[in-house]
Amino acid sequence: MRTSSKSFSLKDKRVVILGGSTGIGLATAKAAAEEGATIVVASSNQKKIDAALKELPKGSTGFTVDLSKEQNIESFFNNNGKFDHLLYTAGENLNLSNLNTTDLSKAKEFFTVRFWGAIAAIKYATPFINEGGSISLTSGIASQRPGAGWALASSLCGAMEGLCRAMAVELAPLRVNVVLPGVIKTNLWDSMPEKDRENFYESVSKSLLVKRVGEAEDIAQTYIFLMKQSFATGQTFVIDGGTVLV
Repeated sequence: MRTSSKSFSLKDKRVVILGGSTGIGLATAKAAAEEGATIVVASSNQKKIDAALKELPKGSTGFTVDLSKEQNIESFFNNNGKFDHLLYTAGENLNLSNLNTTDLSKAKEFFTVRFWGAIAAIKYATPFINEGGSISLTSGIASQRPGAGWALASSLCGAMEGLCRAMAVELAPLRVNVVLPGVIKTNLWDSMPEKDRENFYESVSKSLLVKRVGEAEDIAQTYIFLMKQSFATGQTFVIDGGTVLV
């Protein structure tokens, strides 16, 4: 059977990005808009939404949604209408610590937006996704190559990858995939002092096969691919500059 080239296009598709006001999410929103998609971004910060919309083409829309609350996510999708692709890139700043110094009560909060928010988004978005659409989740390489202080991040990443595979089976033929970025220059590292952050980037760059850390635009291209690639589902896509190999 011949596949129509139209299935490989984002023109006139409606793309919803939760966590789309900054970083990888915003870079993906821009890339999808350049491909002809209509963009809807959502995050918990209205100022960031307003700033993002200034960088996106006319016709894009943005909504303030507290992704830590299930009822807010449900309400958003009930009022958003039909669309084609869901991307979940939301997450707070990364804070790493060894387990013996970790406050477990606060540690549970690390999963609220990144994991439970993603589950709620899938639950309430699925009825509104058009035939041929997709869901793309976000994990990280900590599941494959954890370091000291990465216990929570590694656990979360492993959970997201398991969720991806389970949802690909349960929601078929709706496609579900997950992207595993390496170290990327985004606001997620802003909790580190600037000097420490730059030293960290430099150290990582020297260790990587490509000799640089990633940019948000590098990862955005993977989400674009997954929306257009209609034969991939239940898969993890590692985009890390070779981190897991060195």
